[in-house]
Amino acid sequence: MYTITDLKPGRAITLDGQPFLIIASQFGRKSQSKANMQCKLKNLKTGAVVAKNFQGSDKIEEADVGYKRVQFLYGNEAAGYTFMNLDDYDQFALQAETVEGIKDYLTEGLEVDAMVFDGNAIGIKMPSTVVLTVKETIPGVRGDTATGGGKPATTDTGLQVTVPLFINEGEKVRVNTETGEYMERVTG
Repeated sequence: MYTITDLKPGRAITLDGQPFLIIASQFGRKSQSKANMQCKLKNLKTGAVVAKNFQGSDKIEEADVGYKRVQFLYGNEAAGYTFMNLDDYDQFALQAETVEGIKDYLTEGLEVDAMVFDGNAIGIKMPSTVVLTVKETIPGVRGDTATGGGKPATTDTGLQVTVPLFINEGEKVRVNTETGEYMERVTG
């Protein structure tokens, strides 16, 4: 059973006997009222997208989905995002809206888990962190330290992230896939 804090994009739940994939979720609380989670859900059988509000005390049932280890090959908005099953090397594509919240973390060759329902891939479960290469940022200046603040950077996937002043173009950084925040510089 999930609580409302577990309702994150990419998770599968059962609602009124139907399986749904969470596309987007927004936590909310008004001054004196209870916490709630506003979710955008995609029905895995019909493809219909619906909006649903869950209250703080709601218990939500997890959908019965399986997982397969897959590798990201390539993709874009128009053609979709192509993955390869690492067990049988079959390839499949997911539409842009299915990978909406994670596409900026997908790098060529990245191994992830695909959620499978009724034999079809319905979404991707990302690792908690990924390593990305800084493609563009302002140069560091002599005297910049690890504790001296941050600067904007663009990664090779197009993700905008704030990095410490000492990070330069071409360096690899570890980024949290849930928050989109810089974690550490990756050497080697």
